[in-house]
Amino acid sequence: MTDALNNSYYRATANAWEAQPAFIGEGDYDVAVIGGGYTGLSAALACAEKGLKVTLLEAKTIGYGASGRNGGQLIPGLRWSMRELDEEFGRERAQAIFDLAYGAVDLVKSRIARHDIQCDLKSGHLEAAYKPAHFDAMQRDAEYLEKQFGWESEIVQPKDMGQHINGDGYHGGIYDSRGGHFHPLNYALGLATAARTAGVTLFENSFVRPEDVNARNVILATDSWIHDLDDRLGRYTIPIMNYNIATAPLPDAAELLPSDAAVADSRFVLNYFRLSADKRLIFGGGEKYVQTPPSDIAGFVRKHIVEVFPSLANTPIDYAWGGAVGVTMNRLPHMGREGNVFFAHGFSGHGALVTTLAGELLAEAVTGTMERFDVFANLPHRPFPGGKWLARPIATLGLLYYALRDRL
Repeated sequence: MTDALNNSYYRATANAWEAQPAFIGEGDYDVAVIGGGYTGLSAALACAEKGLKVTLLEAKTIGYGASGRNGGQLIPGLRWSMRELDEEFGRERAQAIFDLAYGAVDLVKSRIARHDIQCDLKSGHLEAAYKPAHFDAMQRDAEYLEKQFGWESEIVQPKDMGQHINGDGYHGGIYDSRGGHFHPLNYALGLATAARTAGVTLFENSFVRPEDVNARNVILATDSWIHDLDDRLGRYTIPIMNYNIATAPLPDAAELLPSDAAVADSRFVLNYFRLSADKRLIFGGGEKYVQTPPSDIAGFVRKHIVEVFPSLANTPIDYAWGGAVGVTMNRLPHMGREGNVFFAHGFSGHGALVTTLAGELLAEAVTGTMERFDVFANLPHRPFPGGKWLARPIATLGLLYYALRDRL
């Protein structure tokens, strides 16, 4: 990942952070966490709170990967609807998944409050229907979620979408007041500060493998980069490149998004957007299945912006950046254990909340409490077919098929 891809609004507005030293191979730890994003930071913090001696090692800087570059959208649940999970796994397992995945909302908010993390937390998330048929399915899922699991949301009829978004091309939506958005890098830095306070020894600019550190247990929390540490685990995800921009501050921001909710649409290759604390539009749109970025990231994303907000065709774009999203075959997180190595990755673009949960579950598993961890560890997963060289091309063909369906 080149630093040009990390020319983000988040880096420009990051809270103060003291750079941490590089690892020189010394120390004896109960737990070594590899990866300085939400999963690793949450795991390290939770392990330290349990009285363990913990180190966290990050190959770049804290929040360098997806945790510091994502759209900042806090979307309750997983990529599967609860109706789909219920039908696939039965009520008992679905209920356990619900309790954890939807409970991640309160978990993240409690961490923010407990550690006084200044990350521009705001409430409200809208899923916007790209097609009328999508709205029909969304209504059924929302009604099922409320009736069977007690999670309430608001069905927004097409005529009422102006309460949340004054943009083109949407046919109703589902508004969830418990969802929201935040400054993702500042959340990561806040977790890192809390981890240091709890006694975690942090190292940056330290690429290490599990065998390089003296620890009784190791947690792999590198998501898209897990293939750099474990070729076999790397076959369970492929990286998909996603791109974001931040406009100049908008004088009419409240007219575009009156409720200040984060918005994600229902396309397979979705658009997602929200307002920053200083009233910029932060917009993510389009995906690429090769890791070479567009020559003009701002131009690549702008064509998606004008589909929704034609009035922004000539609005200055101050920041443009990108990063990799680790996607599994079934788009559910992949967690597990191999001896004294525990791992969690493959959050499939739905991880701003669930990664914090994953870290806490990893900490429980390391200390021998497996029940909640096993709810996710027992989900069925298959590696992408094709081996090291063909997995990504084969997966790309499938992803392009679903992207084509957006246009039909």
